Amino acid sequence: MDVPVVLSFLGVAILVTLAPGPDNLFVLAQSMTYGKRAGFATSLGLCTGLLGHTAAAALGISAIVYQSAFAFQVVKWAGALYLLYLAWRAFAERHEEQGADKLKNQSSYALYRKGIVMNVLNPKVSLYFLALLPQFVSVEQGSVPLQMMVLGGLFILQAIVVFTVLSMFAGTLGTTLQRHPRIVHAMQLTKAGLFVILGVRMAFLTK
Repeated sequence: MDVPVVLSFLGVAILVTLAPGPDNLFVLAQSMTYGKRAGFATSLGLCTGLLGHTAAAALGISAIVYQSAFAFQVVKWAGALYLLYLAWRAFAERHEEQGADKLKNQSSYALYRKGIVMNVLNPKVSLYFLALLPQFVSVEQGSVPLQMMVLGGLFILQAIVVFTVLSMFAGTLGTTLQRHPRIVHAMQLTKAGLFVILGVRMAFLTK
């Protein structure tokens, strides 16, 4: 695989990862609420979910789901309902303790698992991979599925870096803001509102 192709792919991948969406907003929300470690655990979960999307795109499973109206609707509505569930949880927790004290009740594995579910149930990721990866592969370069797996791996690596930076930034900001109860309350309401918006958007997502 040519270096210029890889660099071009990484440039596009970074822009896609930074674009506002459920994944990076989830990282920001978890980091600001529970701290940097929570954001990192969530990031690893999201990127683990990307492994599934990469394999699905390389093996043609994503194309099958995309062509099946029923399968697409199932994934879409499952993702929308999960986002609305997260919105309800954020609203319900608006008066609860935050930061390190709250994190004691949130295991890293639980946050990691939430990240996986969030990513796997986001059909937009499958559509992105289905549209993006084939543009950077070439039959002359060998096995197309293998090239797509390599590109997917590169996407995951840059996503880990981007999400880690977001976690550190949001975690530091959240620690400062959590000294003010009213701001914490507003943050939870804002987080709930964002999840509602994302859930509604996903419910109306079309192929």
